Amino acid sequence: MLEDYREYMIRCARCSNCKFVPHAVLKGYRYANICPSISRYNFHTYSGGGRLVTALSVLEGRVEIDEELVDIIYKCQMCGACDISCKYGLDLEILDPIYEMRAKCVANGQVPEAHKKVMDGLRKEGNMLQKPVIERGKWAEGLEVKNIAEERAEVYYHAGCLYSYDKDLWSAARGAVNILKKAGVDLGIAGKNEACCGGRAYELGYIEEFIKYAPNNLEKLQNAGVKTIVTSCSDCYHTFKVLCSKIGLESNMKVYHITEYLSYLIDQGKVKPQRNIDTTVTYHDPCHLGRLGEPWIPWKGKIVTDPNKRIIHEPKKEWRKGTNGIYEAPRKVLKSIPGLKLIEMDRIKEYSWCCGAGGGVIDAFPDFSLWTGNERISEAKNTGAQAIVTSCPWCVRNFRDAIKDTDGTMKVYDVLELFEQSI
Repeated sequence: MLEDYREYMIRCARCSNCKFVPHAVLKGYRYANICPSISRYNFHTYSGGGRLVTALSVLEGRVEIDEELVDIIYKCQMCGACDISCKYGLDLEILDPIYEMRAKCVANGQVPEAHKKVMDGLRKEGNMLQKPVIERGKWAEGLEVKNIAEERAEVYYHAGCLYSYDKDLWSAARGAVNILKKAGVDLGIAGKNEACCGGRAYELGYIEEFIKYAPNNLEKLQNAGVKTIVTSCSDCYHTFKVLCSKIGLESNMKVYHITEYLSYLIDQGKVKPQRNIDTTVTYHDPCHLGRLGEPWIPWKGKIVTDPNKRIIHEPKKEWRKGTNGIYEAPRKVLKSIPGLKLIEMDRIKEYSWCCGAGGGVIDAFPDFSLWTGNERISEAKNTGAQAIVTSCPWCVRNFRDAIKDTDGTMKVYDVLELFEQSI
């Protein structure tokens, strides 16, 4: 509930830390911004702090949610950068109130038309892309791999909606299956029976719908004897690893991103890159794998204030500050490839700039999505790299579209594509 975050809203100091990379880790003026929304629209309401002020005004009845405000609320990738930059110096929750503002919009029936269509597609076809459910398993045709609807498997590979339906990305998903099979993993997929993780519904503000939707997914996998979930999609990883825990939905299944699992297989000597790939790349940290991908830390208690009006959590609250996301595994996989040189951009790890596709922006505001992607491409070019590599299909898709939109020449790869070429 929005009311649960009142104390944080009141204590926003309007310091603007939510807009920038913290000064202590800043590497230069050009790439000092951290929030795409305030960077693009240059009005305080679009920043993390501005969104808290707006939420407080709505909560206290001083502002009504109208069409213009809905536009502002949804021109946000929900990337969490504002939240992490704020927590460098302060202990405030910024992202969760933003989620609650979207939930309020959903409850009021005030959402972008594009998002209504996306949700209709999820309800009717079980995916976020408004594609026929019957086509979900086409990406895996010809792969000799177990189907968990027919055979039990210890490890389940979850492709996710975008890998399942975007033919341009099929090679990465098929590559994941081929690599895991080569390593001798007892692997299964769901094929046409795979269901959307539902994480994007949560981001769009359909929190209650996600809470009803998520348990069915986990139950099906547990009934199939799955002990480990591996996914190549950062959004799906975030859903299984973080959001399910956030709503109190726990299971005994372990959750790994494919780069984590490959890192483990490399250490075990079960896969070994051999072919040289002589190129220079830079790595983009996906928001849902990085700062948003660290494990959920539950807290139940109450907020009180001391005589100086400072917030005190009883019991003490442990904060998620983005530092425990998945950062080293994808870099380790890339560094294992002979001949490949990895160089870093200015904004990396918990202070990575968003690819632009998150939070439903790619559906409702594609121009903003591409603008955000091109800002990252510019940063990648500035390193001298020949290609930008990442580990999320939404990032790959948006970067490729952004480059095409500007007639650029930089190549975009999924980590899996390069790794499979090398083995």
